[in-house]
Amino acid sequence: MARMSGLLCCVLLGSVLTACSMAESEAAPTGQSSSATVSEVPAAAADSGAKPSGGERTVTDELGHEISIPAEPKNIFAPNMEDSLLKLGVKPVAQWSNGSMGHDYLQEELKDVPKLDLSGGLPSPETLMAYNPDLIILHTETYAQNGNYESYSKIAPTYVFKNASGNIEKSLTAIGDLLGKTEEANKALQDYQQKVKEAKEKLKEAVGDKKVAIIRFAHKGVSLMGGQYLCGYVVHRDLELGISNLVGNENSASISMEILPELDADYIFVLNAYNQGTERMTEMMESPIWKSMPAVKEGHVYEVSNKYWLGSGLIAYEKIVDDTVRLLTE
Repeated sequence: MARMSGLLCCVLLGSVLTACSMAESEAAPTGQSSSATVSEVPAAAADSGAKPSGGERTVTDELGHEISIPAEPKNIFAPNMEDSLLKLGVKPVAQWSNGSMGHDYLQEELKDVPKLDLSGGLPSPETLMAYNPDLIILHTETYAQNGNYESYSKIAPTYVFKNASGNIEKSLTAIGDLLGKTEEANKALQDYQQKVKEAKEKLKEAVGDKKVAIIRFAHKGVSLMGGQYLCGYVVHRDLELGISNLVGNENSASISMEILPELDADYIFVLNAYNQGTERMTEMMESPIWKSMPAVKEGHVYEVSNKYWLGSGLIAYEKIVDDTVRLLTE
């Protein structure tokens, strides 16, 4: 919206200058067309506040889009990346929600931030324009499909990740660069790495080479989470805890009552995804097969919070590390 208003003002100004003199009418478009480049913005435009503080710079997103962004963006719309924004001390103009349910573990800091229901897809351009974003960040390339990128990029510079959840360290670094928060991002990552290092030492002593399984009960089925993303990445990649052969290097693997006896895990974390897997969870955990498993007999089954075990960002990851250490070393 702000860009469109600025363009309209430039057109009107050009018309007035044309009536005054040909020389002025030719000079004005030169400055206006290159206003995205700091060095070429006319002094008059800078004095009037048309140029963002600190100017603009050009970046390329993970899909190859070359975009000009404000040096210090203030109004950020980045659905599903609220965790990373807050870690950098930034509040978005609106937050992701599924119906009325947002990221519960972040609500203390996001309580004043309006929710946008994305259960049916991204908000319309008209809805988003009301929040006047000066930078839009889409955390997965699927968000950019179906014309969304083209529509959103007309509202504000739009940066797209292929899959920000696949590598939080990498995506946090990129967001830090976009927002002029590189130092904050580096500090957050260093703190997390130190936390992981200390946790690994405790877990190595308590657990050794024993295996851990993460079972996710959801509305559509039951699965073992692999070590590629979310809590699986933290437990198996960061903390380096052993993983079941049933999932191996896959993102996840379906698990049924028939396969359950093959589960090679000494410790089991269970989570009820968005509280939609209650029926499946009850059915499996009350079955004789479940109760006959060694991990169950040893009392090594732990129900964990779906609020942040399915979270994507360092705030969630730190909580997962804390839970893992507490549960496996107590």
